[in-house]
Amino acid sequence: MVANLAHLLGGKAAAGLMSLVYLIIVARTLGVRDYGMLVLVNSYALFVGSLLAFSGFHGVVRYGSLAAAENDPARLARIVRFMAVVELGFGLLAVLVTAAAVPLVGPRLGWSPDAMRIAVPYSLAVLATVRATPQGLLQVAGRFDLIGIHQAVSPTVRLFGTLIIWTIGGGLDGFLLVWLLSSVAEGVAMWALGLIAWRKLMASEPLRGPWRGLLREPTGFGRFILVTNLDITLRELAPNLAPLTIGWMLGPVAAGLLSLAQRATTLLDQPSKLLSQASYAVLADQVAHGRFDQLRHTVWRSATIAGALAAPIVVAFWAAGNHLLPFLGGHTFQGGAVIVTLIAGARLAALIASPIAAGLTALGKPQRSMAVTLVTNLALYPLLPLLVLWLGLHGAGLHALFQNVIATAMLIFFFAKDARDPPPRPVS
Repeated sequence: MVANLAHLLGGKAAAGLMSLVYLIIVARTLGVRDYGMLVLVNSYALFVGSLLAFSGFHGVVRYGSLAAAENDPARLARIVRFMAVVELGFGLLAVLVTAAAVPLVGPRLGWSPDAMRIAVPYSLAVLATVRATPQGLLQVAGRFDLIGIHQAVSPTVRLFGTLIIWTIGGGLDGFLLVWLLSSVAEGVAMWALGLIAWRKLMASEPLRGPWRGLLREPTGFGRFILVTNLDITLRELAPNLAPLTIGWMLGPVAAGLLSLAQRATTLLDQPSKLLSQASYAVLADQVAHGRFDQLRHTVWRSATIAGALAAPIVVAFWAAGNHLLPFLGGHTFQGGAVIVTLIAGARLAALIASPIAAGLTALGKPQRSMAVTLVTNLALYPLLPLLVLWLGLHGAGLHALFQNVIATAMLIFFFAKDARDPPPRPVS
């Protein structure tokens, strides 16, 4: 797991450095209002994409790991083909819905004429979210080095595009075009890398071939992918919905401040996602081979180490206080000590929860994670507008902290219970 995480962090470190450069240029060039509009257009596309997309990640990793352990490339190929067809079909639907709803959503979010003009073609940015199937296949193949390389694709495009737009004196529409190109490149690159894993695991199998019939098998495949996809959708709902809610209630300026605070704390957010990716393939393999004692040890140790390493970083964000956002975005981004500290605390809780949620899914208990997500992302969502009305922008940070602390506590309870009595190994 540490080796997998090292590969992912290597790519993310390069991506993080590039992101910092283009973030400073864009925020300082546009100012807080136009930067907020860029954030809202991008968040809108990602929100609809995550809402309608169907992720093939967990189905490929869990059932693909079983097929790979049994040396059955034909079955693995059928699983990957099925999830690719489903994911691409839902991705196309998401693009069409995103484009169709722009005239209704844009004016309410305060988009400028430039933003409205490019928002319809910007619906293609949904393609950045349609890449879970090849990413799952790369994990089954153990090619975390390629996943790490992929982390740098979007930031590289954004960096060079940002430098070009900045040099020629472009504005919001130019930066939106760069963000669109980077999103398309992110999705296309992952599918191209997935072909490398295909050749490693299934060199004898053609890309086109049989893919139907999996849902009729008594393996629980259909129920598993439905539950895990719903869990992912609900889990991504709050992060994508929060900036839209802020933009709807407080306008682009507040959305810009919230987004920069979130980007400033990416140092804690990205490791939680990468740790989940790095751990899930390992935990799924442990379950496939019946090593449940090792599974429990891996999950608890990973969560403890993650929390211990992240806690000092939260303190550092608190100490940076009101200087961090103006340093990154310029004089139009004032204040930020409270919102940055609250979001950093929420990131810390999410980082601790990542390997625990991955452990529950590896045990074949995605419904546990989904229950947690239902409570935190749906049941607690009505608190967000209430807290925003009461505390303004700080209410969004407090809401994020509540969500993640409650989610982590529930996941700890469920894993402690389920890991004592592991389920039988799925029949393939």
